[in-house]
Amino acid sequence: MAKTAGTSVPTVSKVLRGGTDVSAETRAKVMEAVQAVGYTRRTGPKSENSRDESGLSNVLDLVVTHFEGSWANLLIAGVGREAAAAGLDVVLTLAEPHGDWVSRVLRRRTIGAIGTLVDPNSREFNALGAAGVPVVLIDPMSTPPSGMASVGVANWDGGRMAAEHLLSLGHERMGVVAGHARHLFSRARVDGFRAAADTATGGSATVSVAYGGWNRAKAVTATHTLLDGDPGITGIFACTDSMALGIYDALDARGLRIPQDISVIGFDDLPEAQYITPGLTTVRQPSTELGAAAVKLLVELSRGEDGGARSPARMELATELVVRASTGPAPAASAARR
Repeated sequence: MAKTAGTSVPTVSKVLRGGTDVSAETRAKVMEAVQAVGYTRRTGPKSENSRDESGLSNVLDLVVTHFEGSWANLLIAGVGREAAAAGLDVVLTLAEPHGDWVSRVLRRRTIGAIGTLVDPNSREFNALGAAGVPVVLIDPMSTPPSGMASVGVANWDGGRMAAEHLLSLGHERMGVVAGHARHLFSRARVDGFRAAADTATGGSATVSVAYGGWNRAKAVTATHTLLDGDPGITGIFACTDSMALGIYDALDARGLRIPQDISVIGFDDLPEAQYITPGLTTVRQPSTELGAAAVKLLVELSRGEDGGARSPARMELATELVVRASTGPAPAASAARR
């Protein structure tokens, strides 16, 4: 790998230990080489990099792209509580797009890292694997490298439940405000929704999709796009509750009532889902439990040669439908859309 990076073996080793006395250019070359050759340094559970003088480590890293929002708060709470129960401290690491966060992780004596909303195929995550740092991903946005463990929810099944609920109320012209076309969990939710609609109606139901980028304001635009394209839509599925709020905004701007004119269903069951009017029907994902499960899996992986049982590469938690007032029977005839 040193040859691929155009540098020396000691320099490669220094980068993978998070050393600071390496130029940004050299560090980038090593990271690229790690990704290119798929290098992984095998380290035992008592490696000097991950243990303190007693041979034990009591720190784990939670790598996130943002701290804001109810979903992030619920996840962090789950990680923190489970870590505390295991006698571990949590370091929150912000993975900024152009920041060298991975070196900070590598310099710490950590049992491993939990990553969420970070591309698992980035050169940074490849560097963690190359350095022998155990990694657990929470619902990775793209297919992770072979052997990298992950914890997620039944996204496809959640999309299916959302569609089946709307179909049971007589909705056959439906829209979906999805997150991002390339994100695995967004695609799974949309695919589950489409599959249920096709199966239940023999293909007579229509499902239109627009992308809201996991953002309330962008979801407003996506909703207008859906209704401009098909004014007869009577039910809309938002792939997150935060985007459902954008749907509420757009429907209010068009003078449409929820659920009398259009039913809305979300995904997450964030606290906001209970407090908005009308209360949001949504697919609950166990966000706090996700964080706790990731900690348990990371602890098992960190045991390594100490006899810890090897856990499956993917652990999936169930989703469930929570019915509130934002969904109702499809109107007999769609009102003219303004």
